[in-house]
Amino acid sequence: MDHLKTGEVICKRRKELGLTQNQLASSLNISFQAVSKWENNSAYPDIEMLPKLAAALHTTVDALLCYESIVTDYDKRYDTEEYYWGLMPNQICYDIMKILPPIKPYRVLDIGCGEGKDAVFFAKCGYSVTAFDISEQGIEKARRLAEYNQADVHFFKADLFDYRPDTEYDIIFSSGALHFMQRAGREGLCDSLKAHTADNGINALNVFVEKPFIKRAPDSTREEEELHPWHSGELFGYYHDWMFHVCREDIFDCNSGGIPHKHCMDTLIARKIKNE
Repeated sequence: MDHLKTGEVICKRRKELGLTQNQLASSLNISFQAVSKWENNSAYPDIEMLPKLAAALHTTVDALLCYESIVTDYDKRYDTEEYYWGLMPNQICYDIMKILPPIKPYRVLDIGCGEGKDAVFFAKCGYSVTAFDISEQGIEKARRLAEYNQADVHFFKADLFDYRPDTEYDIIFSSGALHFMQRAGREGLCDSLKAHTADNGINALNVFVEKPFIKRAPDSTREEEELHPWHSGELFGYYHDWMFHVCREDIFDCNSGGIPHKHCMDTLIARKIKNE
């Protein structure tokens, strides 16, 4: 299947509905020039505009962002007895425990939890954990893993593009999920996570970054690789006003899917310091 960029999806869907650029723009209370820029891929819709645009085009945010095939792919990956990413927690989980050990049930939000290995680890260690993922298969396996480990985790299915926290957390954590967020929405997402972090709480995040000398992961889809690559240091800039505990870039070997390959990843653990 040919990869379509977001602008091409908007154009294709608009024409299928028999709408002109002016008609679509009028329904959204924007200029037709904005629609034209989207369709030419010279600009992206703001993150707040995506649900309205999806409704106007009688489609979903996932479809606009070429995300549906990725969700299907992850459902297929997770539709096995084995755990695709294994059962060992991410190294960043241990880094979090050193910075904010569970001397009380700190509230954790795990964004893009996959099959739940990190969320279950945090719960077993004494944290109060909420976790979500877009994959139904992933959430079902996460619930089974929590039940097996007698760990209390609030799992639910949600879309990263639509979900924003509505309560405060002491720790907001995401590993290997934020690379799906398009550039126009990244700062807004980080601002939302920061606003819903308690004073002296932390955000622990990582993103895959693009390097010309690292080949595409063999188990990734074309759509997944080509969505919206992050650049070195981009994540760190969104947290320039927080205190950094961990700020690093690593190139590492990976064996996900049973095929050895490499990734480059930026990792940040930053603390929200209360202003005096």
